[in-house]
Amino acid sequence: MRAEPTYQIDYIQGYDKNNSDKTLGGYFLKKSHILLEKNVPKLENIEIILEVGAGSGHHFPHVKKTFSKYIMTDGSQEMLALAREKYPDEISAGLIELEEQDATSLTYADNSVDRLIATHVLEHLLNPVDVLKEWNRVVRPGGLISIALPCDPGMLWRFGRHLGPRRNAKKLGLNYDYLQAAEHVNAINNLVVFMRHHFEFLTESWYPLLVPMPDLNLFYICHVRTTE
Repeated sequence: MRAEPTYQIDYIQGYDKNNSDKTLGGYFLKKSHILLEKNVPKLENIEIILEVGAGSGHHFPHVKKTFSKYIMTDGSQEMLALAREKYPDEISAGLIELEEQDATSLTYADNSVDRLIATHVLEHLLNPVDVLKEWNRVVRPGGLISIALPCDPGMLWRFGRHLGPRRNAKKLGLNYDYLQAAEHVNAINNLVVFMRHHFEFLTESWYPLLVPMPDLNLFYICHVRTTE
């Protein structure tokens, strides 16, 4: 039996370059971040924001600046190092805090943040219902959980990734199909079912066709108003 391909370090080191505005995949990835903030409900007293799986900090430039502290977390020290290079002023001013955290088991107290952001994270994590419970635990009642997900393995998503991301990965010598199979462990159809079942106050949107059909869209955006 052949060994697994090695890709993690090469993927991390080339992450920003391969997801920049100059690539097709980067353009649409940025669009998902913009849409998440465009559709965010108006809530008061959002002072502390926690982002899980933040990577190198792609989402931060799009967040509405009404907070006093932004805790940017990731499980990879390499990704956090990239974020540290991108936001030195915000970090020195105390606006951003960088922390290594496991998104499935956070060290924060119950009800300790006002908003949690997870962009392109939940599809990577095993036992997603347990993860949603953990995220709900750290957000105060009346707070917000904001999630962006790829519509994988929807038809449009599978078609789109062949137009740029797969080709760019192959240039780096990465086995893109293996990477996607190993990383995207949760199908969008299942995740949407979980979201709708477990959260009562949920607003949803889809891109680009708006109709709630995973096969015809690239991204699913949702905001949860937390209760208990």
